[in-house]
Formats: sequence, C-alpha cells, structure tokens
Amino acid sequence: MLRWALVITSDRVKENPELDETTPVIEKLLEERGHKLVKRLIVGNDPVEILWALAEALRVADVVLATGGTGPNPRDITADIAARICDRVLPGIGEEFRRRSLEKGVANAVLSRALGCGFSGRLVAVSPGNPDAARTMAELLLGVAEHAVEQLRGMKHRHKSRGG
Repeated sequence: MLRWALVITSDRVKENPELDETTPVIEKLLEERGHKLVKRLIVGNDPVEILWALAEALRVADVVLATGGTGPNPRDITADIAARICDRVLPGIGEEFRRRSLEKGVANAVLSRALGCGFSGRLVAVSPGNPDAARTMAELLLGVAEHAVEQLRGMKHRHKSRGG
C-alpha cells in the first residue's frame, strides 16, 4: 500500500472548500484499490503556496497528485512549479494522460501540460483540475505507482513471469 497526497490548486476551491469535487473521487478510487489518501491540501494559484503544499505532501506521501494549473493560461503554474522541483522527469505519464483524455473525446487535452516526475524517491504528478481528469491521472498512476516508486528509490527491477 502506498501513501498518497492530493494537492488541489484552485483559487475558487481555496475560497470555498465545499466546492471540492475532486477529493471524494480520488479517495474512493484509492480506497477501492487498497491505497490511502494521507493528506489533502487546498491552495490558490500562488507559487509560494503551491511550493509549500508540494513540500508538505512530499513529507508524508509516496505519491503526490496535484490538480489544476496545467493549462496554457498564465495563472496555470502548478505544472511549472512541480517541474522545477523534480529530479527525474517521467514524460510517459503526461503523454499517456493526454492519450487517454483524447481517447475520451477531450480535444483540449492537447493543450494540457500534465506531467509526471520523481522527487527524492517519490512520484509526483500534475493533472488538470477537473475531477474526471484527476481520476484519469489517478487511474494511470495506480497502474505504475508501485514500480515507479521502487525504481525512484533505486530498487532492482522485479520481472514478472509471463504465462504463469
């Protein structure tokens, strides 16, 4: 079981936390898969707040999912902040997120700067703030998180046998 943290970046949700539709979606998904959300933080679109929240989340979690701040708007800065702290870029996570989103008919997915990376043995991902997008990213991460965290911590590869 991995420990997960959720960082929601939204001025609107920070002002009115009752508007948070993402946390229940992610909590339920993690619970169904045997994982636990150990921390949730809601911050505005402020670089200092986002950096603080990521640091707080990284203190207690193996996987940090930040939502919001992946679009081309100048106020969308979460992806930029996360990219600056990463010590290992994992481009396939953002690529696969966009592919899955396009497959669901989300044409604007090509504008998303969703990303995945490693920081100090932890997995960090940033998805758009929409609850459906956050769920898509969480589902993707659930398929690779355990192996990714092991690799980010320098563990040897475990090869699964095929066919039995």
